[in-house]
Amino acid sequence: MHHTTALASYPSLRGQRVFITGGATGIGAAIVEAFAQQGAQVAFVDVAEAEASALAARLTALGYPPVWWRTCDVRDIPALQNAIRQAQTELGDFFTLVNNVASDDRHALEAVTLDYYDERMAVNQRPAFFSIQTLVPGMRRLGGGSIINLGSTGWQGKGTGYICYSVAKSSVNGLTRSLADTLGADRIRINTVSPGWVMTERQMRLWLNAEGEAAIARNQCLPDKLQPSDIARMVLFLASADGAMCTAQEFKVDAGWD
Repeated sequence: MHHTTALASYPSLRGQRVFITGGATGIGAAIVEAFAQQGAQVAFVDVAEAEASALAARLTALGYPPVWWRTCDVRDIPALQNAIRQAQTELGDFFTLVNNVASDDRHALEAVTLDYYDERMAVNQRPAFFSIQTLVPGMRRLGGGSIINLGSTGWQGKGTGYICYSVAKSSVNGLTRSLADTLGADRIRINTVSPGWVMTERQMRLWLNAEGEAAIARNQCLPDKLQPSDIARMVLFLASADGAMCTAQEFKVDAGWD
């Protein structure tokens, strides 16, 4: 197995305030837990109240710093902005933002209505932009920051069945690159982390069948299955002082998927 216990510890993340969207399950939950393990002050929002509550309780039981969380439907931008401002008021300005929230629901070209298209953008595209807009002033007050946008390798591999998701996710690199120069003047870094096929509970339940196993064996250079924690490790690096000169980039964590 590719996981060892001897993983990096980042002193610069201790006490760092981190805001994460979609933090209750899957990759988002792994990112929340990874930052908590580093001693960071984590805040997250998610629409899934039971899962969010259970995650926060589990991390507290493990002795990590208390995690701030609120239920929020990120399709409601004013509600998202209010949650961010509430977290800022209670905890202080955030150095790191992880734009993780997304949903890769499947759909056929012919079935997409205007309302459905707009709803897919409301989940997969808008929250990142407005979270950045809301948190950047605080990063400027802190004298720097790190924004990590979760992208996707799916559209890059010409993945089918989720065209609206692909439209939204392919725009993440544009968001990252078009803000890097503007934000860089204030030492705010912005990068994309694009996961390969990560074995979240949802992915395994819905799509990991014999055909999927064969695709992993055929397409990955490394034989092990990608875990949510593998994505979190790259996010930690980019949030830490170790990633101080990384900006405007896309970092793929995909086991060398072809």
